Formats: sequence, C-alpha cells, structure tokens
Amino acid sequence: MHRLGILLSGRGSNFLAIAKAIRENRLFEVEIAAVFSNLEDAPGLAAARELGLPAFAIPSAGRKRADHDAEMIANLHRHKVDLVCLAGYMRIISPVFVAAFPNRILNVHPSLLPAFPGLDAQKQALDYGAKVAGCTVHFVDEAVDHGVIILQKTVPVNDDDTAENLSARILEQEHLAYPEAIRRVLSGDYAAQGRRYLRRGGE
Repeated sequence: MHRLGILLSGRGSNFLAIAKAIRENRLFEVEIAAVFSNLEDAPGLAAARELGLPAFAIPSAGRKRADHDAEMIANLHRHKVDLVCLAGYMRIISPVFVAAFPNRILNVHPSLLPAFPGLDAQKQALDYGAKVAGCTVHFVDEAVDHGVIILQKTVPVNDDDTAENLSARILEQEHLAYPEAIRRVLSGDYAAQGRRYLRRGGE
C-alpha cells in the first residue's frame, strides 16, 4: 500500500480530489497516511478530520525554515509516507526537504509551466494575452515551479475570461490531473531523462 502525505495551507480542494479518487478506486493500493498544514486554521485540516484522516497543524509563523522543515520531515517519516503531495501548500520547499524525499514530492501549478511560474499564474496568463492556459503536475526540486513535468492539461482562454473564472476552469483540470499524475508516479513505469518525463508502459 502506497502512503501519501498531503501538505496544504488552505481549503485543500486538490487534497479532496485525491481522496475522492481513492474512494472511487481510480487510485489503487493508495491511502492518505496524514494531512499536514503550516496553518492551524487551514480549512483543509477540518475537511481531513471529517473524512477520518489524521490531520495535524505544524505552525510555521515565527520559526526558522530549517526548524519547521525538520519537524515536517520527521512527522512525514513517522507516518511512513512514501509520496508527498503539495496541495496548495504556500511555502517554498527547502533543499533539505527535497533531499529527504528524492523524486517523491509532487506539486500542481495553475499554468503550463515553464510559462507563468509563481503567484497569480492565471492573471499572468490573461495579462500576457495567452490563448491557452492549463495546469502542470511536476516533481518538486530546489527551484520554484521548476521540477520535471509529469503531465499537463490545457484550458482555452476566452476573450471574456477573468482571472476568477479562468482559475475555476483550470482547477477542474487540476482535480483530474493530480490523481492521474500520482498513479503514474507510483506505477514506477517511467524514466526521467534530463527534464523529460518518459512513460515506459502503455497506460
């Protein structure tokens, strides 16, 4: 059984999409071992508890990043997590954190990376005049929104789009993409050559 550790800072809609995929058997031999947040009042923690999942706040405010990351890493190991999924976790992952889970930390970003990294990706896309937007699930490395891309899903940008409605359509695709990416990674049926993620099997 593969054990996921979910990290979130907000409502955790991608976490809930992952949990739903597990319940609906779209993710086999997978369970959520624990949910963590750097914010005590993150709505995603309450949602996790309602699902009967272990959920913990490890506050980051006023703490050195190294100390907070060390506590987070220790708790992930304590719960025997073998894949870490960032689901709206609003902290930069340190190199020490990445090294603790090599090629075992995933993130989803609301743009077609490498375009529009960082915050407000949907507004960036609109301001730039992009005709296609979307989301990217990628491995996390030492740089922000930079790791090897596992999969992407596209969304057309309409002339009357606002950042809000474009964000909503992209989020729908995130909820499909993240469980699919988890399934691909846990299958082990891939290779990373440079920046290229290559599927070996014919899923």
